[in-house]
Amino acid sequence: MPANPRIAFLASPTPEAQAALADLIAAHGQRLPEEADVVCALGGDGFMLQTLHRHGERKLPVFGMKLGTVGFLMNQYRADELLARLHAAEPAVLRPLEMTAVTEAGTTMTSLAYNEVSLLRQTRQAAHLRVHLNGQVRLDELVCDGALVATPAGSTAYNFSAHGPILPLGSSVIALTPIAAFRPRRWRGALLRADTQIKIEVLDPYKRPVSATADSHEVRNVVEVVIRESQDRTVTLLFDPEHNLEERILNEQFVT
Repeated sequence: MPANPRIAFLASPTPEAQAALADLIAAHGQRLPEEADVVCALGGDGFMLQTLHRHGERKLPVFGMKLGTVGFLMNQYRADELLARLHAAEPAVLRPLEMTAVTEAGTTMTSLAYNEVSLLRQTRQAAHLRVHLNGQVRLDELVCDGALVATPAGSTAYNFSAHGPILPLGSSVIALTPIAAFRPRRWRGALLRADTQIKIEVLDPYKRPVSATADSHEVRNVVEVVIRESQDRTVTLLFDPEHNLEERILNEQFVT
């Protein structure tokens, strides 16, 4: 990080975030992301994920400050001492999942997920799914509301709400978690090596349609979804040392 880094400030459209944006630009100036050394994102976790999807290819470190409803991926908002915080910040390198979804119409769509890829039933009828791992069928039929694959960073979000495990950063593990599984009744999901290729096949997709979502990018009426960890994309989030992401993930496991 340069002594005086060039900062690209990005903010969600809420009044609080826009007011903070104006204050920070007045104090530090403003750079476009293509000219910057670091991105400062102002908002909640949703805006942070939006920022990563829009600017992740630039491989710039991102320092988020919470000005939204959920801020697990964000630092506390303070307008003062920003440069000192940037220099003292600890990095967390995240590797997203790649989703490739094939629809009933034969269209193939790809997207990245920094939190999770989820499949959900589109109607009142339960989804019937078949799970393949590295080309081998491991679960012939899963009757459920859906299933998801979560990264360590995303394991505390939707995955945890679906009773999936919380994963430590750097564990090289991803979680495959069912959502309201009906059969097999005792199947609670699996912990998989991060380099595992997961294919989820939708059985009877016309009668029991299913959608697939990578973070916030939804594809409807899918017949097959392949999920794997990206081999060439990473992003770096910056955290205040006392509230780094590894510590937050650990703390989530001891909430009383």
